[in-house]
Amino acid sequence: MTTIFYALCAWAMIILLLWSICLTLKKGINHLHKLHQIPCHACEYFTNDYRLKCTVNPKKACSEYAIGCIDFEPKTAACNACQKGRNWKLVQYD
Repeated sequence: MTTIFYALCAWAMIILLLWSICLTLKKGINHLHKLHQIPCHACEYFTNDYRLKCTVNPKKACSEYAIGCIDFEPKTAACNACQKGRNWKLVQYD
């Protein structure tokens, strides 16, 4: 009789573990969908610099508070975040 009880307990624990994993994955996927709604990477004011991410709303930049930002402007070719860094070349003197 105790063997059946232990077997049922083991199966219940396995089912609860699988259910917990499914819930965690579902919450993670929902969180990722929310993070992909953040428009900062496509905004004119996004600087692509970790010290000052946005020149208009630096505290909201790259966070969930930036979803629906009223200052959002689509990027243009002349924006700072679109600029490529310097291409440093090593010069060897013989």
